[in-house]
Amino acid sequence: MAHYRAGFISDVHLGTRGSDAVALLRFLKDHEFETLYLVGDIIDVWALRRGIFWPQEHNDVIQKLLRKGRKGTRLIYIPGNHDEFVRYFFGAFGSVTIQKSAIHRAADGRRILVMHGHELDVVVQGMGWLAHLGDIGYKLLMEMNWVVNAARALLGRPHWSLSAYVKREVKNVVSFIGKFEEEVARYARRYSVDAVLCGHIHTAAERQVGGITYLNCGDWVESRTAIVEHFDGTMELLRDLHLAVGGDGAPEAAHPYDDGLGAGRVDEAEPALAEA
Repeated sequence: MAHYRAGFISDVHLGTRGSDAVALLRFLKDHEFETLYLVGDIIDVWALRRGIFWPQEHNDVIQKLLRKGRKGTRLIYIPGNHDEFVRYFFGAFGSVTIQKSAIHRAADGRRILVMHGHELDVVVQGMGWLAHLGDIGYKLLMEMNWVVNAARALLGRPHWSLSAYVKREVKNVVSFIGKFEEEVARYARRYSVDAVLCGHIHTAAERQVGGITYLNCGDWVESRTAIVEHFDGTMELLRDLHLAVGGDGAPEAAHPYDDGLGAGRVDEAEPALAEA
């Protein structure tokens, strides 16, 4: 069992066939956190409105999260665009706090803005119909991904993400991701923070963008990634969490990343930030 000061997961998309709830459930069983941030799109209400898909594994994830809360983990839920209905319930509910965004504090006083990221997606904010259309196209791509990997499994080949390949190779998508990261970093500067952590675009990342540490915890549809904070203050991006884990519960493919945010306990998350 691996223990961390804090964990960050996003874009689980429970309620869709693409959600790897089994891998997430295994991750939650093998890792403990003092604070766990749910950084948006945990439940995909857009997909559920088109048709109900809710297997037992998806229910098990919700139950596991609530069980962690009962055992002492502080859960901070920051809604995204696919679970925007949760915004009607801002406030504290036992161990679960629902808020628009948060400031995750390091012991040395440095601050990390935690947000989903859809607030800076011009398609989501300005052309909702186009966002829904794009979501349908993305789900079709994921269905194709399932077919491709079923065939690869029969041939004894490892898992391969068609959608991730498209995002890497299509110039317009690569350009969008780069501009998104720049906009998120620019937005974070308004709050005088040292780093920003988000999700939304299903692309895990760790880099410096315009003087701001940009962290993206990825998703549980394509990459199966999460970000954790160790007790010495090290921030680590965990990749390929659908693969086997090591004997100590830590993923064998873990990718360490120290952004200098400092050591010490995590203070209480600040309440939802005011609209910029």
